[in-house]
Amino acid sequence: MTKIKTARMAAFAIVAIGLAGCVEDTTIGVETTPTPAQQACLAAVSRTANTTDVSVLSSMGSEAGTQVKVGVGPDRAQWNCIAYSDGTTAAVQFDGEG
Repeated sequence: MTKIKTARMAAFAIVAIGLAGCVEDTTIGVETTPTPAQQACLAAVSRTANTTDVSVLSSMGSEAGTQVKVGVGPDRAQWNCIAYSDGTTAAVQFDGEG
């Protein structure tokens, strides 16, 4: 291997290791099984918005909790929710977009 290829591989490995510690879980446009935090927010938003037409737009986790953006209805109006590791939720509110 040339020195350039070796340097590129080393740089890629460093970036990959650094990204492994990130806690962001963005799911925009990807259909996956919702995490427990996402499921809790889907249920909370569904109750608050009085509809079952809800889907996860994105989520970002941290040690304190997981912020989940939920799309509601056919236009995917954005709602925000925070879910905690004990299954509780807070700050369920319409974001005013969508």
